[in-house]
Amino acid sequence: MKTVLHRASERGSADYGWLKPNYYFSFSQYHNPERVRFGLLRVLNDDFIEGGGAFGAHPHDNMEIVTIPLAGAVHHKDSTGGEGIIKAGEVQIMSAGSGVRHSEANASQTDPLQLFQVWIFPKVRNIEPRYDQRAFELTGRDNRWQIVVSPRDEDNALWINQDARFALTKLDAGQTISYENAFSGNGVYLVNIRGKARVGENILHDRDALGITDTDSFSITADEETELLAIEVPMH
Repeated sequence: MKTVLHRASERGSADYGWLKPNYYFSFSQYHNPERVRFGLLRVLNDDFIEGGGAFGAHPHDNMEIVTIPLAGAVHHKDSTGGEGIIKAGEVQIMSAGSGVRHSEANASQTDPLQLFQVWIFPKVRNIEPRYDQRAFELTGRDNRWQIVVSPRDEDNALWINQDARFALTKLDAGQTISYENAFSGNGVYLVNIRGKARVGENILHDRDALGITDTDSFSITADEETELLAIEVPMH
């Protein structure tokens, strides 16, 4: 098993007033040649958006875009007719495919919004753009993996145009959990949303991330109550 540790303090960041993003990979004005992508995972942004803040309508193509609100709610609208409010506990996916325009806004004029936005290169290019969202029971991730994005029918998750999978868990202190790849040879980018966890010799604190390759399974132990996001992607 090979690992690469990305500390939260080493991420790129910016302050636009209404938007305070943290970048795990090169994005916008932040460029780090050592952190351009992890396999087919191209973007992972940890965004803080003030009440009333909004990204105006803008285009995308040939990218799988997943939004995971952590606090607050985001209002999404796109040119496919997709529109909705996505709250903490819900997940949204948009296949940009042959081309789509969309806007995203904090659904509240007063309360802040925190979210992860993730971009993954697609398996098939130029598909018809599509949008979907789903609410997941928060108790469904207690000391177990809750699959929220996957192309496999048996995972009963939001469909993605890639051999990739997203899973969330909330671990009690002292709990150990194993992750098994859905697709052999994939890598996993593990984000510690909050808490303290260990993977081998690596200790992860709030918002630290660990890239894991050359294995199809690994174990995580929580030293305190911990929430984690596992993003499994092809590495080619």
